[in-house]
Amino acid sequence: MSLAHAGHDAGGFPATALIPIALFWAYLAAALRLRDPGGPGWPHGRTASFGLGALLLAAGLLWPAGDFVGHMWQHLLIGMLAPLALVLGAPVTLLLRTLDRRTGRALVHLLRHPVARVLGHPVTGLLLTAGGLWLLYLTPLYRATMDNPLLHTLVNLHFLLSGYLFAWSIAGPDPGPHRPRVPVRLVVIGFGVAAHATIAQLLYAGLFVDVPATTAELRAGATLMYYLGDLAEIALALALLATWRPEPARRRRAGRRAAGTAAANA
Repeated sequence: MSLAHAGHDAGGFPATALIPIALFWAYLAAALRLRDPGGPGWPHGRTASFGLGALLLAAGLLWPAGDFVGHMWQHLLIGMLAPLALVLGAPVTLLLRTLDRRTGRALVHLLRHPVARVLGHPVTGLLLTAGGLWLLYLTPLYRATMDNPLLHTLVNLHFLLSGYLFAWSIAGPDPGPHRPRVPVRLVVIGFGVAAHATIAQLLYAGLFVDVPATTAELRAGATLMYYLGDLAEIALALALLATWRPEPARRRRAGRRAAGTAAANA
């Protein structure tokens, strides 16, 4: 049982649900600062996307997680759906446009750090999200979260941050380290779909998993992960393809000639 679920069961409003509200308030305040009759302002679509992400996150924190099906809803909302909507709100770009020039340059320099390059790679995001699922359900970790509210909250935080990192590395509009080409990122999404489908099938069959739940709950939760998880991955792929601008063949040939010349002169 998580902190959010404990508060919900007690009839109170969980304090963690205030976090997405505060995030959206800060985002909206920054967007309003850019409102200028003579300027481009901030796109309303970005604001709506971030607001949707905050709403999904709040819903996940408020969702009753007393059984495995409720837990799966929490995971999908907090770890997959909310992160994508938050990422498409381009919060880092908004932050850079509201910061002073010196602080903005420091932030851009931080995003170009070698550690950021490793963290910003889609494979890293995939290992954190999919690997976290396998660790949660194939080890006693899930069982431990049922008796430790703080541990459940930390697990939810992991899935929120890793889900955000994965969505940002795949289709994020914010600036960041150089990302692999779009076909490579689509392949990574394919591996993500396979990883989610495999763990869902193991849960459905009750094989190798350490989840104290009835067969009906396991199958219902696994079905939810299988289909709604696929929809989330498809939405991520569509967000990526919406920003894809294929490189002209002439530019690709020029790039290959330049690389060949550099290799010959080395």
